[in-house]
Amino acid sequence: MTETTTRPAPKAAVILTKAAEQRVADLMAKAPEDAIGVKLSTPRRGCSGLAYSVDYVAEEAKFDEKIKTPGGVFYIDGASVLYLIGSTMDWVEDDFTAGFVFENPNAKGACGCGESFMV
Repeated sequence: MTETTTRPAPKAAVILTKAAEQRVADLMAKAPEDAIGVKLSTPRRGCSGLAYSVDYVAEEAKFDEKIKTPGGVFYIDGASVLYLIGSTMDWVEDDFTAGFVFENPNAKGACGCGESFMV
């Protein structure tokens, strides 16, 4: 007789706060007609090498991580997942700015303006 074991479901690479989930819902409520979700990627940009980019996505890519949130689907670019594992994504608004804020344990440094990071 073969014994089978189950393992817990894998954790998402990025944890979204309630505020970030609400922002995804707000974005999806006014998304272009062809958008199927919102996608986080880390393009090479800025003085430290990598930047966070959040955009609408029209089609699912093969290696993207898919996170279902109450307001819509959140994707993480497959090539960016290794830079983001264990990160938390939040949405922060104050009197002067609004934007996604990342707490990334993989970042070894960031530029002075906070627009880019290095791993």
